[in-house]
Amino acid sequence: MSGNVTSLFRSTAAHSPSMAALTRESGAAAGAGPVDFCIPCNPYFPTPAMFEDLAGRLRDIVTYYPSSADTITAELCGLLQLPPQCVAMGNGSTELITWIDHLLVRESLAVPVPTFGRWTDQPMETGKRVDMFPLQEAGGFALDLARYAEFVRARGTRAVVVCNPNNPDGGYQHKQALVQFMDTMADRDLVVVDESFLEFADAETDASVVQEAMLRPNVVVLRSLGKNFGLHGVRFGYLVANPALAGRVRSMLPKWNLNSFAEHVVFMLRDHGPEYAQSLLQVRRDRLEMAAQLSALPGLTVYPSQGNFLFVRLPVGAEGTAVRDRMLTEHRVLVRECGNKIGSSSRFLRLVVRPQADVRRLVSGLEQVLYGAGRGAAVPGPATGTGYSSGTAAVDRLMYETNGSGMRAITARAAGAGAPGPAAAPAPAAGTGT
Repeated sequence: MSGNVTSLFRSTAAHSPSMAALTRESGAAAGAGPVDFCIPCNPYFPTPAMFEDLAGRLRDIVTYYPSSADTITAELCGLLQLPPQCVAMGNGSTELITWIDHLLVRESLAVPVPTFGRWTDQPMETGKRVDMFPLQEAGGFALDLARYAEFVRARGTRAVVVCNPNNPDGGYQHKQALVQFMDTMADRDLVVVDESFLEFADAETDASVVQEAMLRPNVVVLRSLGKNFGLHGVRFGYLVANPALAGRVRSMLPKWNLNSFAEHVVFMLRDHGPEYAQSLLQVRRDRLEMAAQLSALPGLTVYPSQGNFLFVRLPVGAEGTAVRDRMLTEHRVLVRECGNKIGSSSRFLRLVVRPQADVRRLVSGLEQVLYGAGRGAAVPGPATGTGYSSGTAAVDRLMYETNGSGMRAITARAAGAGAPGPAAAPAPAAGTGT
């Protein structure tokens, strides 16, 4: 792959370039792209037989209008045993995040970081104040809900987000603790629980808070279908809330906001429930095996995850963008470098859980890139300390501007240890939302 392929990453903001863009730039034939450890979807679903069914219906799918969103939503609710008046389906969870921001977030929103970029970017784009609660690397990026609640009250934030499991680290909140947090936030305008990756969790059998959300006046649960079903390109997801909140969002959505691919997949699910359940079990098994293999690499830290991805910290001396580019150009393996995620840095990668044959290719590539003999190694040799990698200073500067003294202690300690601290930053302009 040529240099113009890796240059695509520098032209994106908080996300990676699409697989279509990478394939075009590389000149690869359709289906001949890199092994994808970047996009977090289900590699085992739909089944080959389901894809054959969709291929056989392709002409009709792309030729004719889909049914109305109400029809598709009713079918989904029948499968999920949810009342349709409590559900709104969107053209991907990002569309629903946009409408949640426009309709239900008034002046401010609190969100732990790092997390999915749209939860910080979307409200800032509409002029809201975004209060970012930093998840600490020293604590394994675990979210302390009690401290988060204190942060929300101290800031006077009106809307609150919790992603469970969180993206990119896979951190998980048990249902009982999350319900207690929802009740603690009963005086806020809105509490959003983003369960986009919850189907991959196995920490407890009944993990979702959708039933509790329908009974509360200010809680919205967001769920993804594209990630669970391995179909990001179809773009479909849904939210669950009490009838008033769900109806408010649903009333703003276009009548045909869901495409025909989404309709066909939803109506296929009734006959393929066992295959879907089996795919989730296999992803969970693969996650354990993949974590074990990555943990065996010297200096690589793998954080506990309940998602279908693993958050890893590279060994000291390795820089994420260089590792990403070399993995892509030398080994045709696509990984997600997290230097452009607020609260993270280029020392971290998010790696999607994939079948073992692909994992062996990933591990082999990382071994060569990180520890290869001579000047080709990304890790030059044994090193000590925890100096900043590129990108961390910029992240800390943004956090400093946003949350006042929230990062002062961290940066002070870093400066005292001889690592470069964040440069002085100008005060944010009025009306920027941060």
